[in-house]
Amino acid sequence: MRHQGESTIVTRMVQVGLIGADIQLSKTPALHEREGACQGLNYRYVLLDMAERNLTVSDLPALLAEEEAAGFAGSNITHPCKQAVIAHLDDLSDDARMLGAVNTVVFDGGRRIGHNTDWYGFYESFRRGLADVPRRHAVLLGAGGAGVAVAHAAMKLDIEHLSIFDRDANRAQLLAQQLNARFGEDRASAVEDVGRALKDGDGLIHASPTGMLSHPGLPIAQEWLEQRNWVADIVYMPLVTELLALAQKRGCRVLPGGGMTVFQAAGAFKLFTGIEPDAERMTAHFAELTQPKQG
Repeated sequence: MRHQGESTIVTRMVQVGLIGADIQLSKTPALHEREGACQGLNYRYVLLDMAERNLTVSDLPALLAEEEAAGFAGSNITHPCKQAVIAHLDDLSDDARMLGAVNTVVFDGGRRIGHNTDWYGFYESFRRGLADVPRRHAVLLGAGGAGVAVAHAAMKLDIEHLSIFDRDANRAQLLAQQLNARFGEDRASAVEDVGRALKDGDGLIHASPTGMLSHPGLPIAQEWLEQRNWVADIVYMPLVTELLALAQKRGCRVLPGGGMTVFQAAGAFKLFTGIEPDAERMTAHFAELTQPKQG
């Protein structure tokens, strides 16, 4: 608090968190805190890293309680908790209920409300970065919390058919059934042979942890990717994953995961603060954060 003449200016304090595993290199805290400062807020974003604390998904109730006790406005939720967290919430937004996955929890008067801004993040990033690519048939790798949101966005982006692969075949089948019920018959199907599906597909959407710094590697065989394919990755640490590097080498159109990160963060910021963020400013800040260091 400071005084200017007879007027008093009070800077509003906002504290939020991020619950997940291996999140120390996340750019989300910086995105939120910079935008908060630009909006005149005293904004603090805290990491609750399950890997650092040697915790598991079973510790979610304690982590949520810790945030509430500290007076947080809410928390972002990331891998591996986006679906597991639902059991510990009081209510869900329509999007979160429909998707069965939560990436944002708002603490509201003793109640925990789950939201999903991931699908909008991917939707907006794709709309800006791959607007003119063919959308007859795409292959989705991963049917977990992020994959569910990305699949919903793919339907909204008018991808005519989505072939879904997950190591858990039942999870892929369930997601395909949910999409068909929501968007019309034969919009999605579960597949077990990714190479075969991609041979017919226009593009590949990657929504599994493979390629993250903590899960290095390629999610597909190199020979499956052709120049005519477009590739969208939701992993953004590193920004150029092994998959995107391969796609660029093949001459494919690519969409890095940074755009999804920015727009899901913008959606979460509004939920936490009630303030509309400047998405273009956040995009510029993300580019600054991920710029290779010189010298």
